[in-house]
Amino acid sequence: MAAPEQDLLEDKIQCVRRRDRRFSRHAYYFVLDALDYTMSRLGREQLTGEDRHVGGRELLAGIKEYAADQFGPMAAMVFERWGIRTPSDFGEIVFNLIDAELLSRRPSDCRLDFMDGFDFRETFAAKHRESLDRIATR
Repeated sequence: MAAPEQDLLEDKIQCVRRRDRRFSRHAYYFVLDALDYTMSRLGREQLTGEDRHVGGRELLAGIKEYAADQFGPMAAMVFERWGIRTPSDFGEIVFNLIDAELLSRRPSDCRLDFMDGFDFRETFAAKHRESLDRIATR
């Protein structure tokens, strides 16, 4: 991303955070990165318009995978440090980014899409155990 674009992104995120102080600026950047990761995993990065759209449940699944890749078993603690306590907090972040015109939405998109009910600690501990099991069987 070019410097002026990065500055504009930072300005918009700071504006969002002035209105809603619940989440760290890192949480917003993480969600944007997780969206890119999810689009890539779904094969949508080259698409345009509606075909490119990622729904809330898809994004939440991508967030879990991306966080496990980035932070391993520490993901739940990182999220907590950023002010994220439940999956629904990601919905709040996404809708803050929509309000800042950094993301778009379909009329059917809503915060309820992020009410998955998964437990951060258990999810990331399980992913870590899976990784250890894969290593042990090599």
